[in-house]
Amino acid sequence: MSFSIDDYFGIHQQALSLRSQRNTVLASNIANADTPGYKARDFDFRAALAEAGGPVAGADRLRVTHDRHLGAGTGAGGAGPLLYRVPLQPAQDGNTVEVDREQAAFAENAVRYQASLQFLSGKIRSMIDVLKGGNS
Repeated sequence: MSFSIDDYFGIHQQALSLRSQRNTVLASNIANADTPGYKARDFDFRAALAEAGGPVAGADRLRVTHDRHLGAGTGAGGAGPLLYRVPLQPAQDGNTVEVDREQAAFAENAVRYQASLQFLSGKIRSMIDVLKGGNS
């Protein structure tokens, strides 16, 4: 019987890394809310997780309106291409950041990050208990 740490932690180790990367992207959007011409960015978390090896159904897609949107860059460590967010109401100065939308996405992502972190923490505690020889 073989033991794989990747199998033990499941999808949560990839999810934690991707959530961290997404928090960085969303924080950058919020920080540039007043920058003229700044284009809000994001990546498709579900598609990135599926690409990392996780089973994810019904991936939400960002709407792409120009061929250059997909080739603009990728998130570090396999987050996938950074896509441009299509605003509901674009600003006069060309900035596409909608602060309320970005803050909501950041908050949701942070909660999901914390959930993955707690899951992994519980798995690590269980592993430590086993290595110590049982109940502590």
